[in-house]
Amino acid sequence: MRVEAPVIGQELERLDGLWEDGLSETYRSYLGEVGAYDTATQPKLALAAALIEAGLRLQGLGGRAAPAAPLLMGDLCLARASRILADTASQTLQVAFARAIEELSAAAASGAAGRPVRELLVGALGAGR
Repeated sequence: MRVEAPVIGQELERLDGLWEDGLSETYRSYLGEVGAYDTATQPKLALAAALIEAGLRLQGLGGRAAPAAPLLMGDLCLARASRILADTASQTLQVAFARAIEELSAAAASGAAGRPVRELLVGALGAGR
């Protein structure tokens, strides 16, 4: 079991099933992107990025409106990620994540094809260093 397991478990409260439905793989992919950050911060930043990606997917951003339950779960993922970032990240990194989400939302609202979510979030992680 990894060192960050207690942190992850605590943050997944009320997000039943997401870890098994792919959040764990998404989290691991972001762990590879946070190496420039403080060791204690890395799991939290990776989880925040993974929760944002999952939240946007659950909301169906850029596609048909999601049914109520997945939409609310997506809202919970985004709120949890926001709180993790507020507790953990610099203001620069928080703004970089917000800009990535704004870009995705603007593209979806205009019907244009946006850049991939992961590309934007990895870019935000790089901008916040």
